[in-house]
Amino acid sequence: MSKIVIPDSVLKVSGLGKIYGPITDGAIERTGSHVGTARDSQTGSIVAAWDVNFEVAAGEALGIVGESGSGKSTVLRCIAGDIDSSAGDVRLATFENGESNLLSLDAATRRKMRIDQVSVVYQDPAEGLALGVTAGGNIADPLTAAGWRNFEGIRARARDLLQRTEVPLDRMDDIVRSFSGGMRQRVQIARALANNPRLVLLDEPTTGLDASVASGVLDLIRGLLEEFELAAIVVSHDFSVIEMLTERCIVMHHGRVVENALTDQLLEDPHHPYSQKLVSAARA
Repeated sequence: MSKIVIPDSVLKVSGLGKIYGPITDGAIERTGSHVGTARDSQTGSIVAAWDVNFEVAAGEALGIVGESGSGKSTVLRCIAGDIDSSAGDVRLATFENGESNLLSLDAATRRKMRIDQVSVVYQDPAEGLALGVTAGGNIADPLTAAGWRNFEGIRARARDLLQRTEVPLDRMDDIVRSFSGGMRQRVQIARALANNPRLVLLDEPTTGLDASVASGVLDLIRGLLEEFELAAIVVSHDFSVIEMLTERCIVMHHGRVVENALTDQLLEDPHHPYSQKLVSAARA
């Protein structure tokens, strides 16, 4: 396999780990892909992710793939600040000149980071949207948090983003709860792009959508990632999503990274037995 060359990175993740329960000597050795479990047999602790390392460049989408419970969403949520990590260092070049470990930020600084540096598109749009608020109001919220005060300017920005994400403008003032699942996801994507973040985290962005709707959402995401030259992390158990959106990916199993490769090379020639199993299942 050819060497993976990464341009100057926007995001650098080093030694990221998350353990649920007591952290004791030997817990790391008693868990992982090589023993077939993330649960420590002696303490019951779950090593959800451990020693995860990767970089992402501007304009690049990195995939994290694995079955449910592999640790992929844990990694994403630690980076986003949704859950506290147990170990590691995460640096974003565009936030405080890359001098701050995102995993150690206090709550106020983390909120500041999430205004215009890092945004998340969740599997369930209810996590990323206020369902009782209009589509335009959902986009206005991060804009006002970033200091926007001109009403017409906010409306114009919301209209532009809704148009880009193919949400009918005549529904801009409709309550999001009345939208279909696919339409909610499009509004969530529009909201995530409101303040031109440098990193977008996508957690199973098409799960639960009908195949035709999912295909449209994937086309939309791919186009927006290219247009805005965003750094992105795409978490999915579905190789069709990873293949469509990413250039590189890591494979996780029982909380560990077991393979790191260019996406097309992984699909053609997976090396780790677990990766081979995933690719074989995807092709069945």
